Parts: sequence; structure tokens; C-alpha cells
Amino acid sequence: MTHRCKKSSGLWKIVVWDEPFFQGKKHEFTTDCYSTLEHGFSTVGSCKIESGAWAGFEHCGFQGQQFVLERGEYPCWEAWSGSNAYHVERMCSFRPIACADHGRSRLMLFEQENFQGKRAEMSDDCPSLPALGWGSSTVGSFLVRSGAWVCSQYPGYRGFQYLLESDSPAGEYKHVREWGSHAQTGQVQSIRRVQQ
Repeated sequence: MTHRCKKSSGLWKIVVWDEPFFQGKKHEFTTDCYSTLEHGFSTVGSCKIESGAWAGFEHCGFQGQQFVLERGEYPCWEAWSGSNAYHVERMCSFRPIACADHGRSRLMLFEQENFQGKRAEMSDDCPSLPALGWGSSTVGSFLVRSGAWVCSQYPGYRGFQYLLESDSPAGEYKHVREWGSHAQTGQVQSIRRVQQ
């Protein structure tokens, strides 16, 4: 059974600036921002996560490359996209990650689409799936039982990031196309829990 999450106000706070190093126009958010343009920003230049975990996106409407933003400071775009497969100099939408529950996270991964083939269950971070014994460089599907997870293209949490949440429709990610609008490959070699 998949754990369902509910959003409640007061658990999340992000402060964004339109220029790097916390300069320029500033705005605080406690809920989704579908488009920074609606708030007078062409993009986010820097941000501080004061509470909760957030998902940032390259384009408006929660589209494009994904960035998981946990508590702390991000003084420039390199701070949130430095280890991704390609450097993204913009973040134009973001939203809270409601299901981030570091202590209770559970995830099942499958070798093939639609929950077929070899499978493994995880409740802890894994910096290298190959070192754990996962025989393939790809994953076909995921079932998120609880929490939120970041899957990365390469070992050591590098490359493209894919955010998987238990409150996404039933926590089911049957094929690569459901991992995000930028997902083009099933290559996943490290996985970690999102920290609240």
C-alpha cells in the first residue's frame, strides 16, 4: 500500500532573488510557484530553503530539468544544477515536496516497464546501484511506497535527477516517460531519500 501525503500550510518556505548571491528583487513563497514570470522574475538567480523540501524546474509549469532543493542556501544556479547532466542556468517554477519523509521512505524498483522483471526494495540511500548488485545500468519502473526519492543518472548522485513521490498517482511510475518531462533514458545508478 502506498502512503498518501497531504499538503498543509506553514511547512514550507523558500525565499528567492532574481539575481545571484541573494541580490536584487526578493520574494517569499510557502506554496507552488507555477511561473516566476507571474511574480516579476524572468528566472531565479539565487534562493534559500528555510523549511521543507522543494522541487525546482527549468521551465514554467513544472516542466524541464528537475532540481531537488533541500534546506540551505543556493547562491547561484551552479549550486542547484552543478552535478546535473547539463548545466541549466534558469529555474522558472517550483513547488513543495509534500511526501519528503526521510525516516519512513520505501521504494521498489523494477528492471522492466510496468513492474516486470528483477526487482529490489529500498529504504535507505544508495550511492551506487551497480555496487549494490543491480545488474543493469537502467531501471524500467518504480513503485514509491512512502516518502520522496531522487534518482540520479550516474553513481554518486550525478547526472539527470528524477523526483519520485508517493503522492504522485498511487506512487506508480510504470515507464520512463512518467519520471518527468525531461526523462529520456532509464539509466539510473544512484538513489537517495529526499530530506525534509
